[in-house]
Amino acid sequence: MKKNEAAFRKMSFLEHLDELRKRLFISIIAILVGFLICWFFSKDIYLFLARPVIEYLPPEDKKLAFTSLIDPFFLYMKVAFLAGIFLAAPVVIGQLWLFISPGLYKKEKKYAFPFIIFASLFFIGGGVFGYYVAFPMVCRFLLGWGEPFRPIITIREYLSMASKILLGLGLVFELPILIFFLARLGLVTPRFLIKNLKYAVLICFIISAIITPTPDVVTQSTFAVPMIGLYCLGILIAIVFGKKREAEEEEEDEEESSEE
Repeated sequence: MKKNEAAFRKMSFLEHLDELRKRLFISIIAILVGFLICWFFSKDIYLFLARPVIEYLPPEDKKLAFTSLIDPFFLYMKVAFLAGIFLAAPVVIGQLWLFISPGLYKKEKKYAFPFIIFASLFFIGGGVFGYYVAFPMVCRFLLGWGEPFRPIITIREYLSMASKILLGLGLVFELPILIFFLARLGLVTPRFLIKNLKYAVLICFIISAIITPTPDVVTQSTFAVPMIGLYCLGILIAIVFGKKREAEEEEEDEEESSEE
C-alpha cells in the first residue's frame, strides 16, 4: 500500500472533517475577498449582466424595474457575490484539489496545476457560454412571446434567472474534469461511457430542462447539446488518460522499495 494512501486512511473521521472545514473556510474567505473586490464594480457588472435582456426590450423600456426600496441595494450585493464566485474559482478549485490529493498516488499529484487551470477555465467558460449564447436566446424567446404586452421585468427575477443559468452552466462544464478523475480512479472506462451514451443524452436534456426557464425544445437543446459535446470530450479524455491504476501501483511500489 502506498505511503500517502496509508496516511490518508489513518486519518480519523474528525481529522477528515477538520481538513474539510479548513478547505471550506479558505474557499469562503476567497469568495468574500472576490465579493469585496467586485462590490466596487457592482454597478458596471450589473449593466453588463443586464445587457442580454435590455437588448431585446422596446426602446421606451430600456430599464428593469424594482418593487421594493431595498431591491437595488441587495441587487448590487448579489451581483458582486455572483461575480466574486467566478473570480475566486481558481482558489476554490485549488482547495478542492488539496482536500482530495492526500488520497491520490504520487504520479497523479502531478496533475495539480493542470487540474486547477482547466477546471477554472471550464467553469468560467460555462459562464461565458451562458452569457453570450444561452442567456440571449432565452431572453429573445421569452420576450418574443410577450411582444403584444408592455414588459415590466424586475431586477430580482432577472438576477435569479441569470444566476441560475450562469452558475448552472459553469458547473455543467466541469463534466470533462469529473470524467478525467473517474477514469483515473478506474471507476469509469471509455467502453462504459460509450455504452451509456444514450442515458447520458437523456440526463443532459433533463438537466437542461431544470436549468432552462423555458419549456421549448430549441432553447433546451442550446443547453443540452454542449453538455453532450462535453460528455463526448470526456470519452476522449478517458481514452487518453484512463490508465489502469494497478499498473501504476506496481510501478510505484517498485520505486518505493528500491528507495528503501
